[in-house]
Amino acid sequence: MKLVAALTAATLLATAGVASAAPARQGAVQEIIDQLTTSGGALGIQARINGRDTVRSGVAELGSRKPVPHNGTFRAGSVTKPFVSTVVLQLAGEGKLGLDAPVSRHLPGLVDDRITVRQVLQHTSGLHNYTDSMPLDPAGFPAIRFKTWTPQELLAISTSKPLDFEPGTKWSYSNANYVVAGLLIEKVTGRPYQQAVEQRIIKPLRLKDTVLPRNSVEVPGPHAHGYFPDASGKPVDVTRLSPSWGWAAGEMISTTRDLDTFLTALLAGKLLKPAQQQELTKTSAVSPGYGLGLAVASLPCGTKVYGHDGQIHGYGTMMVGTPDGERLELSLTEAADGGTPGDGYRRLLDQVFC
Repeated sequence: MKLVAALTAATLLATAGVASAAPARQGAVQEIIDQLTTSGGALGIQARINGRDTVRSGVAELGSRKPVPHNGTFRAGSVTKPFVSTVVLQLAGEGKLGLDAPVSRHLPGLVDDRITVRQVLQHTSGLHNYTDSMPLDPAGFPAIRFKTWTPQELLAISTSKPLDFEPGTKWSYSNANYVVAGLLIEKVTGRPYQQAVEQRIIKPLRLKDTVLPRNSVEVPGPHAHGYFPDASGKPVDVTRLSPSWGWAAGEMISTTRDLDTFLTALLAGKLLKPAQQQELTKTSAVSPGYGLGLAVASLPCGTKVYGHDGQIHGYGTMMVGTPDGERLELSLTEAADGGTPGDGYRRLLDQVFC
């Protein structure tokens, strides 16, 4: 779950700034994703460029010739986080919480009293990343694949350990932060965090294929299957699983079209008031590459991009864009056969944005 580290995970594409350049760019992207599905560890890839052009490669299931569906649904993992941070920022804009107020003002006793709402959204709280202490590896995952976790159980794993550092002094990606953010939304709104995201973002933007699945183990709609190795290294179809261990940090299911719609609206300032829009992408000396729910990166060509990636068993995704309208969304289904896709992702970003 880290686009964060260098915008190198699994995802889409961006816009072609000049219409006449679009076919050439699309062809170059097709070549890159074809390489990823033949030798880069991916079973199938679907990508959306500038909200219009779609490119796909690979197959939807191991042992099948069925192609990856256009605009198929997929588990989006940590791409859930920008949706959650947007709701928290909306609540801040409505005066219902303060970004620099302690979390304990709304949730007393939940976490260290020094931790603020801003630190939670920016991964500078010091909270231990609970997923580092869960059996999510090939040997341990089968036993918990269908287990339903409560957010309280997830956070208890984190708070059973000391803070990784003093709040506000360092940056470290931790899914625990967004479990706290989800609980904050629930406390302030008086409703499940999923309902708040649905009513404030999903319904207004008409993201008809975006789902916060709660306890469902299914992936609705046309979709490619995702695979994860068992203890012997054999790929196992893990499309059906409980995403509750991700909760507000990573349970979302979506499509490239819906992610494109969301990112376009978010970067255009259509979801937040001006003051909160500035906070969304504001970085600091402690957190130079991450704002409040969005990763921020300058590519070698000088283009600054904003977005997030996500990984969950069997699936990887990434949405990246610029405020002037260039965008890349990509979904990758994992074949569990290894490979080194990192260079391919970097070349995709360069091709789309540079």
